[in-house]
Amino acid sequence: MSTSSITRRGLLCGCAGLVAAGGLAGLADLGRAAARQRGTGGERLRIGYLPITDAAPLLVADRSAAAADLAEPVLFRSWAALAEAFLTRQVDIVHLLMPMAVQLRFGLGAPARVLGWNHTNGSALTVAPGITELGQLAGTQVAIPFWWSIHNIVIQQLLRANGLRPVIRGAAARSAGTVELVVMSPSDMVPALANGSISAFTVADPFNAVAELRGVGRIHRFLGDLWRDHACCALVVHQDLLDRRPAAAQAVADAIVAAQLRIGADRPAAAKQLAGAYLPQPLPAITKALTYPDALPVRHPDWQPQRIGFQPFPFPSFTTALVAAMHDTVVDGDTRFLAALDPDRVHDALVDDRFVRAALARAGGPAAFGLPDRLTRIEEIDPS
Repeated sequence: MSTSSITRRGLLCGCAGLVAAGGLAGLADLGRAAARQRGTGGERLRIGYLPITDAAPLLVADRSAAAADLAEPVLFRSWAALAEAFLTRQVDIVHLLMPMAVQLRFGLGAPARVLGWNHTNGSALTVAPGITELGQLAGTQVAIPFWWSIHNIVIQQLLRANGLRPVIRGAAARSAGTVELVVMSPSDMVPALANGSISAFTVADPFNAVAELRGVGRIHRFLGDLWRDHACCALVVHQDLLDRRPAAAQAVADAIVAAQLRIGADRPAAAKQLAGAYLPQPLPAITKALTYPDALPVRHPDWQPQRIGFQPFPFPSFTTALVAAMHDTVVDGDTRFLAALDPDRVHDALVDDRFVRAALARAGGPAAFGLPDRLTRIEEIDPS
């Protein structure tokens, strides 16, 4: 029996429930086995994505001009399914939740490397229309897309800052000020909010925009108003792509950087390119998600938290702050790998920014994206 068959059987029999729950716990051998499943010759590089605006750079990248010979992107419906496809070598390039990339590399031993950032911001906390203040979430369920997600990390920071306590695997109680967090595929969140089975969800757009346009939800806070220009999704590849096909890795980085510039230059045009071809949501929702007006009520208007950003450079300060925050986040899964992680050392082991630095230089330098010349920053976090 082939390695891929054994791996698939293990997933279906022993780990399917854990994968569906969003934790990927119990797959420690999968990441290592995956490295032996596929060669790294001249094959076309396969792209996996979720139907969210976070994926936009991968979807609008000029595949015909990329020396890496990129294949047409393949749509997945959940983060767990996308991660499984990456681990089992069904796809080579994915946009993955940044905390999930940390988990794959250090929790599962997968040969995953972050090539660069796919985008910043782009997510929100959307609540049922009748909820006007955060305290009303006590005693209810709030959906998150994955345990190891920036959404779970930031929503827990927000809840605690407002006197609420997140709980998992247990009913929430209004009297105790607890909020039950449940993992849900992004595509299921709007219907769940509409039928009242959850009181709120936090996820990437355009699902927040869809809820507002349908009148079943209201954006309460943009996550970029809590953590300025945070990286939600990173561009993740296998280590051997960087080792054995550096020219292909550089071509991918060049294509993504060029795509990010094009999106920033004409967001309505990007929305039209995404609608129908790659994202199933209606064009008005995708356009709204890419072009939220500056007049929206936010706590930090100078942060432009409603604006999904497209810039590729992975700041080390973010990785450090992210890993520190992961230590304080409640998840339904194995967290033992965190004990061995020094937040100050994770970035160099996880991220390889050589290719994106070269791509940035070709695209006009950091200034083309409004980034500082020295490519350093101080994280600004306000969960209140």
